[in-house]
Amino acid sequence: MERTLVLIKPDGVKKHLIGETIKRFEMRGLKIVALQMTWPTKEQMDSHYPKDNDWITGLGKNTIRSYEEFESPTTLIEDYGTEDAYEIGKSVREWLINFMTSGPIVKMVIEGLHSIKAVRKIIGQTIPAFAEPGTIRGDFSIDSPDYANLKKRAVQNLIHASGNKQEAEHEIQLWFSPEELHSYKTIQDFFL
Repeated sequence: MERTLVLIKPDGVKKHLIGETIKRFEMRGLKIVALQMTWPTKEQMDSHYPKDNDWITGLGKNTIRSYEEFESPTTLIEDYGTEDAYEIGKSVREWLINFMTSGPIVKMVIEGLHSIKAVRKIIGQTIPAFAEPGTIRGDFSIDSPDYANLKKRAVQNLIHASGNKQEAEHEIQLWFSPEELHSYKTIQDFFL
């Protein structure tokens, strides 16, 4: 059994996808063990997104790659004033924080067998334009990095889910107190 954090982002809330999202997890046999709507602060989102050089540089490298892949009509110098991946990553991280604080989110902890991978499979690829039909992102969004870069904003991809066990543990502790996590049996528990 694993636990993972899921955040329905402001665009998912504004598109009325709260119930649909929960339904898809529960239909798969996953269990919601914590659930709350909140409007996150910049401080909370700053704590949520890593600040280490490698993570920020990775954001920048992904942005640089998207400029090349999508043959952007503008250059990195025109849009960011630099081609340095770390500096570009800092801008993208700020866009993420601004996006995540632009409206309410729904935060939840999901528990189940291999829940980290199962949840990520249900929500689909990070870039909605390439997410498979049948996934949350594939069914309800079409956003992509090239369009987001033009608008100088984060990719609006409806939902966040922890990427691995360490990330899940950190994020669950960040968003929920131990008293807010509930343990109970579902019908599936009797057959596992």
